[in-house]
Amino acid sequence: MKFALTEELDLVRKMARDFAEAELRPRAARHDREAAIDPAVFQGLADLGLWGLTVAEQYGGAGLHNLALSVMLEEINRVCAATGVTLSVHNSLVCAPLQKYGTPEQKQFWLPRLASGELLGAYCLTEPNSGSDAAALSTRAVRDGADYVLDGTKIWVTSGSLAGLLIVYARTNPAAPKARGISAFLVDAKTAGVKVGKHELKCGIRGSPAVEIEFAGARVPATSLLGELDRGFQIALDTLDGGRIGIAAQAVGIGQACLEAAVKYSKEREQFGKPIAQFQAIQWKLADMATRLEASRLLVQKAAWLRDQQLPCGAAAAQAKLFASQAANFAADECLQIHGGAGYTDHFQVERLFRDARITEIYEGATDIQRIVIARGLLA
Repeated sequence: MKFALTEELDLVRKMARDFAEAELRPRAARHDREAAIDPAVFQGLADLGLWGLTVAEQYGGAGLHNLALSVMLEEINRVCAATGVTLSVHNSLVCAPLQKYGTPEQKQFWLPRLASGELLGAYCLTEPNSGSDAAALSTRAVRDGADYVLDGTKIWVTSGSLAGLLIVYARTNPAAPKARGISAFLVDAKTAGVKVGKHELKCGIRGSPAVEIEFAGARVPATSLLGELDRGFQIALDTLDGGRIGIAAQAVGIGQACLEAAVKYSKEREQFGKPIAQFQAIQWKLADMATRLEASRLLVQKAAWLRDQQLPCGAAAAQAKLFASQAANFAADECLQIHGGAGYTDHFQVERLFRDARITEIYEGATDIQRIVIARGLLA
């Protein structure tokens, strides 16, 4: 297998990096402190077409694919992980399944507004009693004439309080064994009976809201069904492959920021009469960080390339997510250690990077779930 970053992908990387440095760098600490992303950032992302990076041109998108998305997400997350996860969810977990499984009418109605940034998308799968065991969800969708009526609660909904479109997974056939009776629905967030509940106070990525969403007799037309009836869990799993690539790219971006901060500080900080970068102990930390991050980057690019070729990518996405998330946390830990006591304060971005990195081993499937996916692929 051969793949390389083309001139087009280099342009995507440069565009994303320039935006991140000019617009996110001055705001990233404030996003974390105030637990909100500056609305000007959302407009800037729209102006660059990043909300619809993977949406087909006929629906107003850029018509690019997962490899371009992973490159863009690495650069955005290198500066502001809260903005990065917002973009990842919108592109990977909302636009992608809608484009793949939606009817022509559904795509024509929703995708242009998602691609332009007029609407933000959110993904509603996790529930209070179904996290890693996602198929155990209990939210119900009951057919009533020309409609479905949704009842249940979703948690950890990224961008849920900002979204205009929700992709909701609900049980449509209680008699079917777990995953076989689940369907996906496109739900307008303004639908009566849809309510945003508790906002979580998070350790990291604080600028990105994670909320509870309650469905109490929310009535949606049967035309809101995404894909086939009772086949929604297959959509969820396929979608999560793309989402894991996005979070793996996020992890690489956070890890890269840690490496750059560690290199800079080690060249400036002096102890025993010389910069600490001259001590072998520090050099080995930097070498290990750089090596793990480069391996992570290649795993992400491989998984994205496979998905773009419409080849099986579940195991590759899991490998990328597993390795990159661990590499990011390793880099964050070593970066903070290199900064010493100063890194434990808000005088440097290190403490924010340390907090932001931790979530990459949890969402889009915890580390142990990735190992299960990889092992099942080997044993199949």
